[in-house]
Amino acid sequence: MTTSPETSEEGRDSPPESSVDRLLDSIAAFCLWTGGILLVALIIIFGWLVFGRYVLNDTPTWVEQAALVMIVYITCLGAAAGVRYNTHLNIDFIREGLPAPINRAMHHLADLFVLMFGGFMAQQGWGLVMTNLERAIPMIGLSESWRAAPLVVCGVLMVLFSGANICKRIFAQEMKRN
Repeated sequence: MTTSPETSEEGRDSPPESSVDRLLDSIAAFCLWTGGILLVALIIIFGWLVFGRYVLNDTPTWVEQAALVMIVYITCLGAAAGVRYNTHLNIDFIREGLPAPINRAMHHLADLFVLMFGGFMAQQGWGLVMTNLERAIPMIGLSESWRAAPLVVCGVLMVLFSGANICKRIFAQEMKRN
């Protein structure tokens, strides 16, 4: 199930109001737009592959490697935006049936796990970027680091978005108390 960013308030206690929320939503929207543009480019290059193979009888060999790179970018950017908009896969029927304090703690715990995973992904992705600088991707000649770079970007964005979710929930609770 997909939910638009405007209507997705699951896990948020109030609608985005601050300039930080607007900035984070803009970053997530940029991720989705970039992923969408790459998806269109992916469809176009596969169209070229089919045309080249069956009409020209000359298969463009670079398409497969370019497609693999694009898929990594599309997936990672979409995953990061999913963390911001709370549209990622989750099973919340148990959590939602629990008392409010436990429910909030489980929201924090889930965001904390995503934050830690994003940090680990960014760290390990950075290691891949640095160790593959000199290796070229076959057929397209780009550094193999371009294939690992989305892991770093996605990991950093997951840390940023999860941290923002935690802070927003904590500040909303403090505002309710006062």
